[in-house]
Amino acid sequence: MTTANHYVVNIREYLSHAHTENNLCMLLSEFSCPQNPQVEYFLRHHAIEFTKKDQSVTYLVFDISDDSLAGYFSLAIKPISVLLANISKTTAKKLSRTSILDKDAQSYVTSAYLIAQLGKNYSLPKEKQISGSVLLDLALDTVSNLQYSIGGVMEFLECEDNPFLLQFYKENHFKPFDRRLTLPFSGKEPHILHQLLKFI
Repeated sequence: MTTANHYVVNIREYLSHAHTENNLCMLLSEFSCPQNPQVEYFLRHHAIEFTKKDQSVTYLVFDISDDSLAGYFSLAIKPISVLLANISKTTAKKLSRTSILDKDAQSYVTSAYLIAQLGKNYSLPKEKQISGSVLLDLALDTVSNLQYSIGGVMEFLECEDNPFLLQFYKENHFKPFDRRLTLPFSGKEPHILHQLLKFI
């Protein structure tokens, strides 16, 4: 996956040999995302392990001009439950074609592509930092390529209770369908995450 300024690499490319995995660890240690410590922590401490276990796969985004690490995203396939009360009739109709209706819970159950992580590298000079829109587009393009190969009709993500982020994802055609409470992390209190979906 390549744009005019960035290219994407699946981290599995680094995991076939010990020396390339060591190089990967050094590369990931340069990533900084003070705005969201969990995004930084995941890349540094869980991305390799989760990829090896096939829990998710992380993709690194590089700047074409100097091969610097601009950002990353992680993808997985997860089951989701979507309450009928939380979605429009149009969305429900689309879900009914590919999902199982749990009549007792009044929800549709299906599998979807999860954009589990999405983060830009703030250690780069500001003029070199990738925009959120470009990073999300690269993640969505990667999902589209996967969908072409193996099918699927939906993608979803979770975001903080932040009006700017919610508006950003809504402008990119994601629709809210639920919320959940996080677990405590590094002394941080549990907080709300919004869940949003989009048809591919």
